[in-house]
Amino acid sequence: MHQHVLITTTTGDHSVAERIAADLVDRRLVACAQIGGPIRSVYRWQGKVEFTEEIVLQLKTTAEQVAAVKQSIADLHPYDVPEIIVTPIVDGSAEYLKWIDEQTRPA
Repeated sequence: MHQHVLITTTTGDHSVAERIAADLVDRRLVACAQIGGPIRSVYRWQGKVEFTEEIVLQLKTTAEQVAAVKQSIADLHPYDVPEIIVTPIVDGSAEYLKWIDEQTRPA
């Protein structure tokens, strides 16, 4: 896995997204979180096609934090099956990637 990753999840409302983001940043599991939306999601759930407004949450962190971030999202998320997608960051500003490293180290 690459050293830096972008983790994406979605929630049903801003307050859940803000709670997840604040927890992860406060615990230094992610360097930063971006909350966007609403977005319109279309998916199959329990045999039906669903149309839902959701909030997207993008989290920047290091590969070594992925397991803890995934567990935290699962613990804090109200969905039965929350979206948790990990995408490697294959390149980026050296200064920004260094900042991610600094923000995800224990204080």
